[in-house]
Formats: sequence, structure tokens, C-alpha cells
Amino acid sequence: MKKLGNFIVKRSKLSLWGFIGLILISTVWGFQAFGGLKAGGYDDPGSDSARVINILRDDFHQSQPEVVIVADFADGADQPASAITGKHLVAELTQIDGVKKVTSYYSLGSPVSLRSDDGKAVYFFADLKDSGAQPDIAGKISKQFTGKYEGAQVYVAGWAAMAHSINGTIASDLAAAESIAIPLTMVLLIFVFGGLIAAGLPMLVGGLAILGSFFFVWLATQFTDISVFSVNLITGLGLGLGIDYALLMVNRFREERKRGTAVSDAVTTTMATAGRTVLFSGLTVAIVLGSMFFFPQYFLKSFAIGGVIVVLLAIAGALIALPALLNILGDRVNKLKVIRGELAPKESGFWGAIARFVMRRPLPILLVTLIGLGGLMSLSNGVVFGQVDDRVLPAKDPTVVASNVIRDRFSAREGSPVDLIVEGASQNDIIDLTIKLSQQAHIVRVQSTAGIAQAGNLDDGYAPAFADYATGKYQHIVAIHNIESRSTEGLTLTKELRKLTQGDVKILVGGSAAGYTDSQLGIEHNLPAAGGWIIAWTLILLFLFTGSVLLPIKAVLLNVVSLGATLGFMTWVFIGGHLKWLIGDFNVTGTIDTSSTVLIAIVAFGLSMDYELFLLSRIKEQHEAGLGTTESVAVGLQRSGRIITAAALVLAFSFVAFITSGVTIMKMLGLGIAFAILLDATIVRALLVPALMRLLGDLNWWAPRWMKAIYKKVGLDH
Repeated sequence: MKKLGNFIVKRSKLSLWGFIGLILISTVWGFQAFGGLKAGGYDDPGSDSARVINILRDDFHQSQPEVVIVADFADGADQPASAITGKHLVAELTQIDGVKKVTSYYSLGSPVSLRSDDGKAVYFFADLKDSGAQPDIAGKISKQFTGKYEGAQVYVAGWAAMAHSINGTIASDLAAAESIAIPLTMVLLIFVFGGLIAAGLPMLVGGLAILGSFFFVWLATQFTDISVFSVNLITGLGLGLGIDYALLMVNRFREERKRGTAVSDAVTTTMATAGRTVLFSGLTVAIVLGSMFFFPQYFLKSFAIGGVIVVLLAIAGALIALPALLNILGDRVNKLKVIRGELAPKESGFWGAIARFVMRRPLPILLVTLIGLGGLMSLSNGVVFGQVDDRVLPAKDPTVVASNVIRDRFSAREGSPVDLIVEGASQNDIIDLTIKLSQQAHIVRVQSTAGIAQAGNLDDGYAPAFADYATGKYQHIVAIHNIESRSTEGLTLTKELRKLTQGDVKILVGGSAAGYTDSQLGIEHNLPAAGGWIIAWTLILLFLFTGSVLLPIKAVLLNVVSLGATLGFMTWVFIGGHLKWLIGDFNVTGTIDTSSTVLIAIVAFGLSMDYELFLLSRIKEQHEAGLGTTESVAVGLQRSGRIITAAALVLAFSFVAFITSGVTIMKMLGLGIAFAILLDATIVRALLVPALMRLLGDLNWWAPRWMKAIYKKVGLDH
């Protein structure tokens, strides 16, 4: 780091303007990324359900309808006037650019399952052309037809309509949140950094990291699908890490200048100390976020891509642009002060007193704190995980209103059937399978080449052309159920249907419920690998940073406890339906989103390690200067406590702004990460870390000789 520091000191203007110039040039492509982002990404592309989608598309030239429309007729769906209105509706829907095909209750022979239980509302299905514009097309349909249509009340639902609503809601919510958060964050930064000039430095680092990330996101969209939610993580994390790293670097620079060190030497020393901490903490955060690559869903992979990129660019900005600017500004970084007195860290004060208080009675404080955190963890008992559906949107959203009409008035879920692809089956096999399917709980109708099985009886009374239900290799069976597809009931149904094997006959189960099941299982099966990756690399990096065996283990264990408490808090809020008065209204579904929970846990773990390294770097520095464990911890916490707390407060504020969103998973993301950050920066760092380090004493720095030799050999001990 000293070599890089010396280079930057000698070529400060080149380093600063060269870095800024590269970022600004990248925005030419970066801002094009937004048009390629998608709202989906929750399904496992390598699963059986995904194979069913591919077979239906390639062999049967079929797809699930992207838009589900319900027309409600006051006089009843079977009146001649209603049929005429339905015909007009189909004709107008077909005229919309991007609509491939429209089918309806009337065109499919008026089956009972496509009519509401009260006989007044019926289904229409719109298949859209295969393109990235499907949500926009669904938005046009919703805007044009939602409401009154020739005397009927029309509702528009389906995944494409939901995607359009989510995209639009997030875009408007993000703009509103940032219009509030950014000005208030700037005010906080002015007081945290002590002056107007210094307060602009984290915005420089964070802003450059965010802008540069968009270029790499655009690049990624050329090869893979990227979730629209990744933008929220990039903006929140970019700004937050910019604050963290700038605060750490500026404080150390001020500290060196207070000692009388020349500006150029203060910059190189800052790079060798705080810069080394920034490098290690950033790499730790990036590696932790990279664990989301283990999951098959592109929703989570998108966060891995966006998160790793913005962290690496934040490191680059903090270690190239920021020290160059510090060298150019010198003491002018303290100009336009808003706080009286010295801005450099004090040698004694509140945080040192807290550390000494804790270390005088470490065991009682440790036990009481762990009991409190254990109480929070216990709130997660009985937690049920689920997946995103339309209910993440505000209750008044037209898509949610339409979906609730389907839930309340239709026994069968015709818009989200179970699709079974059968290979190697005779006609008798298909008949047997059709009957078995019709006898399953929650299945109300089965349609195949064998006919229609209704409530357990084979009935050929309604049998339209079955040309689309068989090819040379596969046969297609459609089963209609009466439950919520993306629910625990949908998961149970899928598992039961997958047990219906018949000798050499191969059966693939697809559809919405199967997609939900495979998504849940995809996360569940890959969670151990992701967790192992995080723990292994965290232990390795922290050992290379500290030379200790026990300190990395302690850090991981404390993070696990902190995350457990966060999960309990999130369960209490989003399953219990609490704090609506604070974070706004949301739909209580009895579950919390699995993907969002994984994201919160990984981001919070990474940021917690960020603060862990901030603290350990100063404690280790004092210990290597000859101080004992107690005094090293007290001085280290005094010199880093204000930085950690201030950075955590501002970072938590930037994330908590997301709770203003009308999308529930954005509320979860904002509240969950903010809570985890504040819990870690206060309770964990101020109480648990000093107490444990006091109890461990000299064992904090222990490692076997062979590991000490590795530590010294790689040259990371200074």
C-alpha cells in the first residue's frame, strides 16, 4: 500500500482526474443498463419446472399466458350481450402490438372452470410475443382496459402485469426515497465529518462507485438477465461504503496531521494503515456478496454481480481518487467547519470509557447481552419462508386488486395450472395418470389426450381438440388446482405429484407451483455451499489481517448471533404485521421472502465484517505498539468507535429510506439491513467484542507457529 501511496502522492492530479474521467466515460453505456433490467429472476433455470417451460415452448409452441384478464358482467357471463362484449374485448386485445394470441371462456367452449363461482366473471388469457418488453405490453393492456368496458368491469393480472407494477413502483419509490434520503444524508455527513469540504468526500467515492457500476451492469445485461432490484443495492451499498471508507481515511489523515506529519507523508501513512484496512474490509465484503453466485436464481446472482462490482469500485475510489484529493487539499479538507474544536480523533472519551466499563465486568455483560439477543432470535421460531407474488405490491395496486378477485371468486386457478410433461407413456398410461391426478387433493380438473378428468371421474363431455397435448416424443397433461400456487400448499402439491411415477414412464412437473417449489429448493440446497464459502474466506482473510486464529472465529460467531436476532426481528415485523405505523402498510402473507432474507443476511454479514476490521485494525495497532489486551481494546475502540457508529448511522439511514417503498421486499431490505447494521455497530462492537476480548486475554493473538510463519511470510503483518 505504501508503494501505491507514494505513486499517488507524486501523481495526484493524474490519479484523481484519470479515475474520474474513466468513470464518466463509462456512463455513456452505463445509463443504458436500466432498459435491460428485469423484474423476475426467482425461478431455478436448471430445474424440472424450467425444463417443462422449455419443452412447452420448443415442442408444443405453448407458453403460460403472461396476462390474465377477468371480465365481470353484472347480468351474468352467459347472457348473449356478455358474449358479444367478450368478443369485442378479444378483438381489441389482439390489436395491441406485442399480443400474440388471446383466448377466453367463450373461445374455449365456456367450461365451468373458466367462470367464477357466482357465474358473473370469466377468464381471458393473453399470450405475448417473446421479448423483453412483455411487462411494458402488459402495462399498456392494464392502462387501456382496467375499469369499465361496455358495461363489464375488467381486471388485469398475470406475471407480466405484476412485473410492470413492480418496476413502476420501485422506480417512483426510489426517486421519492432518494429525494428525501440524499439531502438528509448530506446534512448528517456535514456533522459527522465536521465540515462542508470533508462531507463531500464520501459522495465522491460513493458516487463514482455507483456510476461506474452501471457500466458493468450494462455489460452483464448483454450476456445474462439482471434484476431491477440490483440498482437499489448498488446505490445503497455504494453510498454506504463511500461513507465508511472516506470516514476511515479522512480520520487517519487528520490524526497524522495532528502529530505534525507532512501532508505527503500523512497520505502515505494513511494508505499504509487505513488504506490497508479498506482493502481488506472491501475484499471481505466483496467475497461475502459473491456467495450469491451459488444460487441458481438470477435475482440473487444479480445482487452478487452488482454488489461485487460496487464494492470493488468503492475500494478503487477510496484508494486512488480519495488519497489524491487529500494530497491536493491538505489541511483545506477541514475548511468550512461546522463543529468547534479539533476534528482529529481524541485520545480519550466516551468509547474508551465504555470499553473499560465493559472489561471490568465482562462475564455479566456478556451473559446479559447474549440473553437479550437470544430473546430476539426466539421470535423467529416457526418462521415460514415464501416467494414473491403480487402481494408485495400495495393493496390498492390494480394488479393486486385483480389477483384478489381471482382468489376470492374463482375456485380453480386456470391462469396458473400444473403442467406435466410425460415421456415414454402409452395411452393407457396417460388414462391411469389422468385418473390418479384427478384424485389428488386440491386438483379440480385434469385435461390430457385421454379426455377430461373432473373431480375423480373421467368425463368426455367437454373435449376440445387435443392436438396441442401430444407430440412425437412427449405428452402434455394440464391439471387445474384451487390453491395459491406460490405457497406452502403449492409446494406440498408439487412434491405429491412428483411421487406419481409409473415404471419407465418419465414425468416432469411444471407450472407456477412447481416453479415456486424448485426456487425454494434451489436456495435450500445451495445454502450450505454459500455459507461454507462465506465462513471459509472470512476466516482466511481475517487471519491474514490479524495473524490470530481465535479473532476470526469470534467474529464469525458474533455475526451469526447478530443475524439470528435480525431474523427474529424481521419475523416479528413482517409475519406478525407489526410496525406498520412506522414503515407503512404492507400485506401480511404469513411468510417472509426467502430470497430477500438471504440477501439481507449476506449484505449484513459483509457490512458487519467491514466494521469488525475497522475495530480490529486499531486494536491490533495498539497491541503491536506494546499495550496489553485491555488497554489495546480501550484505545482501539476509542479511536474507531466514533467512526464505526457514525458510518453505521449514515449507512443505516441510506438503507432505511427503502421502507418508504410500496413494495414489501424493498421494505424488508431497507429495514432488515438497517437493523442489522445498527445492532452490530452498537451492541456487538461496544459490548460483546470488548467483553470477549477481555475474557480471552493473550489468547486473542494466538496462532500455531506454522500459521504465524505463513502470516509473516505473505507480508501482510504491516
